[in-house]
Amino acid sequence: MKYLYLLSALCILFVHCSGQKTQKVEEAESAEGNPLPAFRMPAIPSVLVEPGERAEYLVKHYWDNFDFSDTSYIHLPEITEQAFVDYIDIMPYAAIPVVSGSIKDMLKRAEAEKKTLLYFTDLYEKYLYEPNSSLRDDEFFIPVLEAMLASPLVEEKTRPAYLLKLALRNRKGETATDFTYTLADGNKATLHSIRSDYTLLFFYNPDCRNCKEVSELLKASLPIQYFMKEDKLRILALYPDEDLTAWRNYIPNVPTEWINAYDADTRIKDDEIYDLKAIPIIYLLDKRKTVLLKDPTFEALEYFLQQQISPAEVISSK
Repeated sequence: MKYLYLLSALCILFVHCSGQKTQKVEEAESAEGNPLPAFRMPAIPSVLVEPGERAEYLVKHYWDNFDFSDTSYIHLPEITEQAFVDYIDIMPYAAIPVVSGSIKDMLKRAEAEKKTLLYFTDLYEKYLYEPNSSLRDDEFFIPVLEAMLASPLVEEKTRPAYLLKLALRNRKGETATDFTYTLADGNKATLHSIRSDYTLLFFYNPDCRNCKEVSELLKASLPIQYFMKEDKLRILALYPDEDLTAWRNYIPNVPTEWINAYDADTRIKDDEIYDLKAIPIIYLLDKRKTVLLKDPTFEALEYFLQQQISPAEVISSK
């Protein structure tokens, strides 16, 4: 029943369902045959027929039927955690202000029981912040951190305050912080001096296995190959650490068409002008160096670029 929640959520999101009082998405029984708590989806009003409207209603009312004071839910990840994951899956279909308001309202209601509140803040960090999560997204994590700082039940404020400070830097829609990079021959340039429709900023480390995997994916990506062939995308592969011997030894592994550079002053890492919570980190910038994507998965990056290629452009490039 792993995907039962999500299928139900997408059904009521994209399909016009009328006459439906409440959507029960999970039934479970204990070993003794007694019914366990169930998560119930809200019923979307039949007058809402557009997917965007339905998504926003669902995000706003997702937790309406959930009893945050019942701590038994936190011991039932097959119900509660799965419902939580599907809540996150719906978020991209709604406007960010709607999602932000929903998250803050949900965590405010979770203050009915401290254990429940801390359980959900841990889930938010697991899925929206941890680098191995395919659902990570700073824009959705920011309201979580703000809610934690505002909550009297969250006693330790130092870490959420620190994470919020980093999350608010180089957000989507903002101009990426400029910095100076150094090439192998000693020449220097700045991020903002790169002239291209798109700039892919790729923070990497030669000894990082995931960096090598992502690098191979970037090399093989057809959308990236297309944009580079059309001189519409530049890749700045940036090494932010101090061991230049390791970096220089790795130079032959980096494509010559990429800008392969290092941060001579280690300002990026020392001053934390970019959130390098885990290497590799990718940013996609437009020609004005506005952040389009911040730490996306490779799949999300490739999908975004694919959407920017019109059929006419593909035909004309042949």
